Amino acid sequence: MRLTLRQIRYVHEVARLGSISAACASLHMSASPVLAAIKVAEEEVGTAIFVRRAAHGVDLTPAGQKFLVSVRRFLSAGLDFERSVSEVARHSTHTISIGCFSPFGGMLIPPVLRRFIEANGDCEIILREGEQPELRRWLATGEVDLVVAYDVGDKLGTANTPICKMPAHAIMRVDDPLAKQESVSIRDIAQRPLILLDLPETRTWLLTLFDFAGERPKIGLRARSYESIRAAVANGLGVSIFNMRPLAEASPDSPLLTRIPISDPLRQPTLIVADPYGAHKPAYVNSFIQTLYQCILDVGPANMAVVQEEFAKDLMYPRPK
Repeated sequence: MRLTLRQIRYVHEVARLGSISAACASLHMSASPVLAAIKVAEEEVGTAIFVRRAAHGVDLTPAGQKFLVSVRRFLSAGLDFERSVSEVARHSTHTISIGCFSPFGGMLIPPVLRRFIEANGDCEIILREGEQPELRRWLATGEVDLVVAYDVGDKLGTANTPICKMPAHAIMRVDDPLAKQESVSIRDIAQRPLILLDLPETRTWLLTLFDFAGERPKIGLRARSYESIRAAVANGLGVSIFNMRPLAEASPDSPLLTRIPISDPLRQPTLIVADPYGAHKPAYVNSFIQTLYQCILDVGPANMAVVQEEFAKDLMYPRPK
């Protein structure tokens, strides 16, 4: 249809006032665009909509009456749409839905949310903790505004914002002989029972690290909870491999645990924020990304990623724009 929304409104105003000149005055415009709108409308309908009277007055024809019924329905639907869009915009500034890799729910996200609320005021936050496949699905179906995860497995979302590299490190009891070393190798870890974070994609990635040493470890325990793994290691059931040390305000380690850098040159996963918006992110998504970045920068990336000192300076990515 060649008839635009603006032209439909012009025609509706003429019908409402019963006069072309009155409609022009109401719309604060000359007669030309109003007459052009009537002409296009009548061409679309295939017959006259108005009967002109003296002194620029008009009456609706029977076809015009039917056309006006449709116009009113269309404009009413348009108003509903505008109200709905306004509600989305208003509601979005007060609600943010966040997905995160499940271990992050206790070890990273709460202090970031505190800073986010301090910067943006009170708002409703929906936090969904899941595994990589769930995070990917939530982004694809629009159930979350963003996801905080590692760049492990298939890409998450439309846009990925890198925050910080998080190299793998070993976690073990403080009385383990390996705990006295400045760093450990994958081969060293393979000699101990492995307490495996048994989540989809995560377990695959963790086990491939041992390909570097040419041997797979003996798995002593599989668990799907970050807390369960820390408790198992603290009780001497084996060693484990993590990528992030929890923030002190979130879920600190037991005094029975220590974390040791891994000396092998392994691939370093990156902590990312993934979102479905691409280059056109809502302001609150950009605000969360900046808050997360600044939080890690303030804590010190080397206090979260357990690495040898010479590698600590290259962990952070450039600040997101």
